[in-house]
Amino acid sequence: EKIRKEPMKKIARNEAEPGQNSPVCKTIEYSFGDTELDLGIATITGRFPDHGYAMNEVCRELVYVLEGEGCLYQGNKKVPFAKGDAILILPQEKYYYESNHCVIAMTCHPAWSKDQHKMIEE
Repeated sequence: EKIRKEPMKKIARNEAEPGQNSPVCKTIEYSFGDTELDLGIATITGRFPDHGYAMNEVCRELVYVLEGEGCLYQGNKKVPFAKGDAILILPQEKYYYESNHCVIAMTCHPAWSKDQHKMIEE
């Protein structure tokens, strides 16, 4: 387990790692090298994932809506969201987003990793 113990650290926007989970989900990763906590920003402009569901097997994911609105779906449950809302997604919860345009900040505990993030076909 690696928990950062160095003094305060800043990652400037131009130092963050851009990515893309799909054509409608662009991301920016702010990695501090800490296995317990992370920060990501996602811009969603459609359905993500484009079919089925996403699921974190281990991470609790706290989402804060910076801009826009949309819905988060968990099975048959529809959770509308808008700027200023926060949503907690627990491990093993299947979900997908629908939004014409939203920007969300996400932090996970433990830190998000690709190996524990699954796409579920349904």
